[in-house]
Amino acid sequence: MSVLKITASDWEVLKIKLSRKYNHLTPDDLVYTFGEEDALVTRLAKRLRRDKEYITFTLAKELSNLESNRL
Repeated sequence: MSVLKITASDWEVLKIKLSRKYNHLTPDDLVYTFGEEDALVTRLAKRLRRDKEYITFTLAKELSNLESNRL
């Protein structure tokens, strides 16, 4: 079970940041349904060839500062 909780409005901003940072991600890779954080983390881990802990850390870091333009 994921410790992340992503709201729909946060996801819209986070999705843009992820697509800019990882420009090879497709719209299908960035599909997110509220409450399915684990599925998102698993999909991104596979696509980015990283472990789930890295993906969770990256998402949490970006969620903590959504206003920042930094990637």
